[in-house]
Amino acid sequence: QVQLVESGGGLVQAGDSLRLSCAASGRTFSSVFMGWFRQAPGKDREFVAAIRWSTGATYYADSAKGRFTISRDNGKNTVYLQMNSLKAEDTAVYFCAAQAPKPGIRYDRDSMYDYWGQGTQVTVSS
Repeated sequence: QVQLVESGGGLVQAGDSLRLSCAASGRTFSSVFMGWFRQAPGKDREFVAAIRWSTGATYYADSAKGRFTISRDNGKNTVYLQMNSLKAEDTAVYFCAAQAPKPGIRYDRDSMYDYWGQGTQVTVSS
């Protein structure tokens, strides 16, 4: 079992930055990918960024490329999402997720993730 706790959300203005954190506990050694997803009101949950736990390889949605950076601290079992140049359309609840090893792993598909945090609200005012 893996427990995930997000923090760092808040209300900011367009152009500002925020750093989200996701502290993992439990069987983190078994996680293949750690990912960030977001869900805006009335919209489906969408992939934002992911990191392969073992190698640190990173993957981004087009909307995040060049503005967001995902990173990890193995010693703290924590994943971060640094978000710069925030836009109003980035407003959403951001979720951290962990994916256990399985056939057909996909970093960008939320159905492939096994554990989820409670979410943290990010609101960007224009």
